[in-house]
Amino acid sequence: MPSRKLTRSIVAGAAAIAVAGGSYGIVSATSSSASTAASSSPAASSGSGGGGSNARSGPAAGGSSGTVGSVSTSGFTMTTSAGQTVTVDEASATTYQKGTSPASASAITAGEPVLVLGTTSGTTITATQVTVQPTGSEGSAASSAAGVVPFQQGAPSTSKQAGQIPANYSQGSGTIVSGTAASKATEAALAAYPGGVVDRVVKLSNGEYEVHYIGVNWPHHIFVNQDFKVVGAD
Repeated sequence: MPSRKLTRSIVAGAAAIAVAGGSYGIVSATSSSASTAASSSPAASSGSGGGGSNARSGPAAGGSSGTVGSVSTSGFTMTTSAGQTVTVDEASATTYQKGTSPASASAITAGEPVLVLGTTSGTTITATQVTVQPTGSEGSAASSAAGVVPFQQGAPSTSKQAGQIPANYSQGSGTIVSGTAASKATEAALAAYPGGVVDRVVKLSNGEYEVHYIGVNWPHHIFVNQDFKVVGAD
């Protein structure tokens, strides 16, 4: 890695019942809170081989694309075409490309449009691959043209569908994947709907993939077929 990376009685009996009841209430409330938190946290990683239940806790394979902002010895920030700020952490194993040619970390400079693939935790990505893209490939016009709805605090999520949604699809179904399949599905989704962050990729029972999207008000699910072509979104 270049130098940029050198770097959680009856009265007594009645009182006992009351205390026990209170304890039960506390336990029930705690369990309910824990369950709610687990259902709303990011997806779990299934490991480098790809395979695991569609849980929602912990990092998973994904990525994003945007324009490089500040650059440091350990990584950089970027802003997506929908205005989402993403932190990219680089590692000794991170690889770089400029277009289709191999490159080094020095190719990552402020203002460059990049595609980042790696392990996503919220809006932070630990990069496995960073690709400098052709100028003009990432911008607000692309996000607008794709119909992406940028995130607005307090605004309700847009409810709509585009293209084909797999029959019998239900949110939370499928198996989280990583590796090559996750990278290809992520790249396809970001090309069709730039602006958000992919925080997990799920393989559905019909062999297609659901790419889960955050950082925007729409879409939240992008569907990619076995040939890694985007077929729909909701």
